[in-house]
Amino acid sequence: MTEAKTGISAYPTSADSYELNSAMDCRPGCGACCTAPSISSPIPGMPHGKPAGMRCVQLDDDARCRIFGRPERPTVCASLRPSPAMCGDSRAHAMRWLAFMEQATQPSTPR
Repeated sequence: MTEAKTGISAYPTSADSYELNSAMDCRPGCGACCTAPSISSPIPGMPHGKPAGMRCVQLDDDARCRIFGRPERPTVCASLRPSPAMCGDSRAHAMRWLAFMEQATQPSTPR
């Protein structure tokens, strides 16, 4: 579907900023925030973190975090909260949004 049909942009815009702090529950079976972004800190079972696009080993079969709320869960994971801007209306939207944010926050390469 196109943006015109869904009303949801594939990438964040300034118009999305008002939604960033809106509280919502995780979408069952999604796990996009545990797949799309890179994580540089150690995760149990992934001592060197994980690259962007790789499913975290701590996601169970229902795409729920096995270490949610535990001290060994990386701080960056705890900082990601579901929001309408990030999650949209589908896992595909969340994956696109998070991939965009991953790319936008990469350190620039020196020339």
